[in-house]
Amino acid sequence: MTELSRRHFLQAGAAALAAPTVLTSAVRGDKAPSKRIALGFIGVGTMGRAHLHAFLGMPEVQVVAVCDVVAERRDDAKRIVEARYAKKAKGSYKGCSAHNDFQEIINRKDVDAVVIATPDHWHAIPCVQAARARKDVYCEKPLTVCIAQGRKIVGEVARNKVVFQTGSQQRSEFGQMFRRAAEYVRNGRIGTIKTIRIGVGGPAVPCNLPGEPVPKGTDWKRWLGPAPEREYNSVLCPKGIHGHFPAWRNYIEYAGGLLADMGAHHFDIAQWALNMDNSGPVKIEPPAGRATTGLKYTYASGVVMYHGGPTDCVFEGTTGTIFVSRSMIRSDPVAVLATPLGARDVRLGTATNHRKNWLECIVSRKAPICPPEVGHRTATVCHLGNIGYQLRRALRWSPATEKFIDDAGANKLVDRALSPPWKL
Repeated sequence: MTELSRRHFLQAGAAALAAPTVLTSAVRGDKAPSKRIALGFIGVGTMGRAHLHAFLGMPEVQVVAVCDVVAERRDDAKRIVEARYAKKAKGSYKGCSAHNDFQEIINRKDVDAVVIATPDHWHAIPCVQAARARKDVYCEKPLTVCIAQGRKIVGEVARNKVVFQTGSQQRSEFGQMFRRAAEYVRNGRIGTIKTIRIGVGGPAVPCNLPGEPVPKGTDWKRWLGPAPEREYNSVLCPKGIHGHFPAWRNYIEYAGGLLADMGAHHFDIAQWALNMDNSGPVKIEPPAGRATTGLKYTYASGVVMYHGGPTDCVFEGTTGTIFVSRSMIRSDPVAVLATPLGARDVRLGTATNHRKNWLECIVSRKAPICPPEVGHRTATVCHLGNIGYQLRRALRWSPATEKFIDDAGANKLVDRALSPPWKL
């Protein structure tokens, strides 16, 4: 860590979080070392800037580097960081570095951890490289664009003993409504769970956008990275600084469509409620015709989950139903949620701030609330749905081997080739 061995940091960690020093890193030229966690940011678009502002408000950390393939974004992120810290440093602050190449951040010895908020097709490579460099990682969801990449991340994190948080913050935040729903399902408060309905958008489609001139300051080749080569389009990578979530999410080359974008949140809660964090469904059945909603997942227990529903998550049991979204939780009958859980009931964690949960676990070296196995299994549910819609036939899946059963064509879609020179 920053001028401190990891052992020294862990010994001082609890105190650092309780009463963090305002000193900046000794590596950056100051007289005394900092006990703060030195962060590098890989991707500072809309979501990355949200993370940046949040972490800048946390005294446990210091942002020392930012990276983006669009010059305006990384320069603005550098300005935001330096404006925040320079006011308190009284002339001693040495600044935040800005990079076009994320590998430069990962290679820095003074960076303890990285926040990855790139487009989805750019998650796996920096996650794996950061783990190999023993940097702790916070990575946006969905964790990957294909199933095999997730297993690779899980393996590297375990081998290198990295603290890794997937950005599925519904487990921590939104008034703990999703946690409450999962706990009530786990504890049988609606009887035996039979059906789950997840109300999210459609699957990914191939990208057919026309080519446009590449804006000055945008490294389009690096934005594409491991994805297939194609001409620039501003729908995928908007020029400069923007305030919306770009539609690269819709396209199979870069993401998993809205099924995976919000599905990575809501299918995650379904997996949690079913105690399936280390497993998943065993059968996938797409709807008839060319419909883009209605795909059916079946678990070994017999529970059926549908892509499509009246709200984010609906849990239907033999004696009641729970509806939960980011804005509400209710049950039918009302008495289900009106009855509090007991002392012996299953509880699902205590985190109330997803980012802080990660920082606390960096100090304690415990697993955060959404480690990579969880993120990988949830992303797998999304990928299975996309594969089902793509192939339009019933599929049998083994969560143990992470392979389709007796279906060579489907198994070709478990992994995807990376454009040279990129590899995992």
